[in-house]
Amino acid sequence: MEETINQYIAFMRDIKNVSENTAISYKRDLMKMCKYFAEHGIDSEDKVTATNMNTYILWLEKSGCATATISRYIAAMKSYFHYLQQMGRITEDPTILIKSPVPDKKSPKVLNIGQVDRLLSQPSDTSSKGIRDKAMLELLYATGIRVTELISIKLEDINLELGYLIVGSDKTKERVIPFGDSARRAVYRYMSESRDKLLKEKSSDLLFINCSGKSMSRQGFWKIIKGYGEQAGISEEITPHTLRHSFAIHMVENGANLEAVREMMGHSVLATTQMYVNMKQASLSTEYKKAHPRQ
Repeated sequence: MEETINQYIAFMRDIKNVSENTAISYKRDLMKMCKYFAEHGIDSEDKVTATNMNTYILWLEKSGCATATISRYIAAMKSYFHYLQQMGRITEDPTILIKSPVPDKKSPKVLNIGQVDRLLSQPSDTSSKGIRDKAMLELLYATGIRVTELISIKLEDINLELGYLIVGSDKTKERVIPFGDSARRAVYRYMSESRDKLLKEKSSDLLFINCSGKSMSRQGFWKIIKGYGEQAGISEEITPHTLRHSFAIHMVENGANLEAVREMMGHSVLATTQMYVNMKQASLSTEYKKAHPRQ
């Protein structure tokens, strides 16, 4: 089997023109499979059955391999046995019915309230840029909107007097989201003190603009929030979506109705919003196990 693996790797390099890193990775993974089968009395590729393959994958799982790692092994094995079948070395592909495992669903990263407070206190209150950044961060956390929605807000979409924001790509998907006094004060200050300075005599119907008086990009705001996260001493990587998730979990933790959170977040189904309830329950369970004396 080792010989045909070397032939397959040469085929991938010379004919398929895969990168050297890919070739090395595939060879390493296939040699691990080869060693496992040799230890179990299977020394030839034509002796490998679908049952053997499933047994090997179960062994990988029990050995503690991550889901992503197992998916990589399966991709290499599928490609290898498909090659062998095309070359006439085997009559049946033992991997034909094997599917990659479903990736683990990781809980989204969220900040605690103290971290949010530190993050939102970072922008300078003496520069036009800092005042704008403060308004953007406050509004993002106050409403849980997506970064694309944030940078697309038009002046006509926000009502500071009543404290609500309208977002949505069209009339059928519009959402009306309320926000509190902290965001209202930050946005009011930005509009009254900083926006015209950033515009530099240009005109725009967008609420938030960059330092050149033009529309802000997603990447631009990602850099902004990442920089403030580092300033705040927050070790976790922060993205605009981190504040969106933090908004949702903090609303749920403080007793907000799940359907109301779903509507504000713009989720099409309630099941998506339900994950924040699951996160809350998991957090409570963890704290209980850490603190209760009779475990």
